[in-house]
Amino acid sequence: MPHVDRDTAASIDEVLAQARRKLKRLSPQEALDAMLDGALLIDTRPVEQRQRHGSIPGALVIDRNVLEWRLDPTSPHHIPEMTHRDRVVIAICNQGYSSSLAAATLQHLGLRHATDVIGGFESWVASGLPVVPWIPGSAPASSA
Repeated sequence: MPHVDRDTAASIDEVLAQARRKLKRLSPQEALDAMLDGALLIDTRPVEQRQRHGSIPGALVIDRNVLEWRLDPTSPHHIPEMTHRDRVVIAICNQGYSSSLAAATLQHLGLRHATDVIGGFESWVASGLPVVPWIPGSAPASSA
């Protein structure tokens, strides 16, 4: 296991701040507008959260652990919607933390228009934007 120098190791708050400096984060309404203009809204929340709180109509569900493989157009495992690196991709998690890290990673893969939603799904709901109940038996089409 590699040695980590505690004097130079970054805290998660520092890593998050660095990731967010690269992003043009969107409000929930801006994310909805972008989605209506053709952006991909990617819901990375775990199934338990979608079961409890519902889903966003039109959002693609992609498990966080396979996100990069599904959205990198050069990956043999990419989703059909990802035909080029210039596609606008908006990640959304529950509160807007892990989605910032995910979006920064996607930018590192060359998806320069990757970003996330400020405040995540909780902010989406608080903004009164559409949510539909989770349907039992539904699974992310892009998780396998």
